[in-house]
Amino acid sequence: MTYRVTVEIHFCYGHRLLDYEGPCAHPHGHNGLVEIELEHQELDHRGMVVDFGDVKRDVKTWIDEKMDHQMILRDDDPMVEWLREQGEPMYLMSGNPTAENIAHEIFEHAHGRGYPVTEVRLWETATSFATYRKP
Repeated sequence: MTYRVTVEIHFCYGHRLLDYEGPCAHPHGHNGLVEIELEHQELDHRGMVVDFGDVKRDVKTWIDEKMDHQMILRDDDPMVEWLREQGEPMYLMSGNPTAENIAHEIFEHAHGRGYPVTEVRLWETATSFATYRKP
C-alpha cells in the first residue's frame, strides 16, 4: 500500500529562455503553481505521510525567498550583469529556466530537506505544465 499527498504552492516569477526562437526568448512573467507529490509506504505516528505545514514551511519559504518575484535566468544570460547593477532580485540556474528545469530545482530542494518527494509539477500557465519525477 502506498500513501500519497500533494502540496500546492503559488508563486510569481519572470524569466526568458536563451538559445530559443519564439516569444519566450524575451523577458516575461508567469503566475506559477507548483504541485509537490510525496509518497510513503507507511504513515507516521500521527497518521500522515508528512505534515502539510512542514512542507509549506520548508519548501514554500525557500521558493518565496529564492524564486518568488525574481527573474529566473541562466547564469550566463547577458541580462545578469545589468540586473545586478540595478539591484534587481534574481535566481540563477546553470540550465535554461524552463518549466522542466525549475520543477527539477524544486524537487531537489524538497528531496534535500528529507521529504519523500516523488514528483514536482510546475504549472507555467493554466493550460501547460512540466513534471520532474524521481528517477
